[in-house]
Amino acid sequence: KDIQFIRSYYYNKLELIRFDSNVGKFVGYTELGVKNAENWNNNPSLIASEMAQRETYCLNNVGNWYPNM
Repeated sequence: KDIQFIRSYYYNKLELIRFDSNVGKFVGYTELGVKNAENWNNNPSLIASEMAQRETYCLNNVGNWYPNM
């Protein structure tokens, strides 16, 4: 539970949308980001695939990044 997967989408140095595995959904930070986040959050398969990235990407590589853990 200490490991968190975050995927952010930026345009012109402005964060539009972020997926956070601890929150379990997309959060929009601009008008366009909020609209897209609402659409993406209504897609259960997209949410499931983003949640799976925590196990696939983070948990499998934590030993490579922090070998003394």
